Amino acid sequence: MDTMSELLGTQRIHIAPVGFEVDRIVIPASKYKADKVYLLVHDNSSEDKARPYVTEIQKQLKKNKIESELIYSDWRDVEKITKIVRDVIIKERKNEIFVNLASGSKIHAIAMDRACMTFDNRDNIHPFYAEAKSYIGFQFPKQLSKGVKSTKEIPTHRIIMPKPEFLKTLEIINEEGGKIKKKDLAEKLEKKGILNPNSKPGNKNQVLLASLDKNIVQHLENPWKAISVEKIGRNRWISITSEGQYLLNTLL
Repeated sequence: MDTMSELLGTQRIHIAPVGFEVDRIVIPASKYKADKVYLLVHDNSSEDKARPYVTEIQKQLKKNKIESELIYSDWRDVEKITKIVRDVIIKERKNEIFVNLASGSKIHAIAMDRACMTFDNRDNIHPFYAEAKSYIGFQFPKQLSKGVKSTKEIPTHRIIMPKPEFLKTLEIINEEGGKIKKKDLAEKLEKKGILNPNSKPGNKNQVLLASLDKNIVQHLENPWKAISVEKIGRNRWISITSEGQYLLNTLL
């Protein structure tokens, strides 16, 4: 991945999950002259068997004059990892960002790759895979693998993102406990300027509900599957689904 060493960003930022590896974090960071490495560690230290590796990684990074910072998430939670990594990318958006997909678990790799895909402009986001020279098993101070044979940049593919008004709608439903009357949702969206029925002829309430259906509800039901609509008595209620909750947790 020769192009990585030629990039001229303001700073070179690495994001790497910590598993039972040292070389696959330290060697790419050193080789490509990282200014800072965010180390993603498990948020429950009593469960985290990889903590000794964190100390060793930080020691070696410091020796190479590379700053490090710990960020925390449950290593089992794809949503949380995606959001944490996405937040770091947003924070470091003006820099060149290198996302290490090799140093953690498969869950880490999936979540971190997803985080990269959520950005329209990904010119300065570089997910990569560091191939180990050999695998030797692990029990600290031994690593799962030894050395780095090569690093390969991974192409990023765009994920279609929900429109801001869709996310705002989900946020409102969530704030109401995950369920809201359809007419109440329409009124809240009108107050926020997301729905504007005054520009159309007809009964205001009917126009407002029709606008909600056409511009919001139909899209969140399909293809996003983020809400469900049910009739209870004389009212229609809109509820957020697990898919909708995932979008909120990941993107907001």
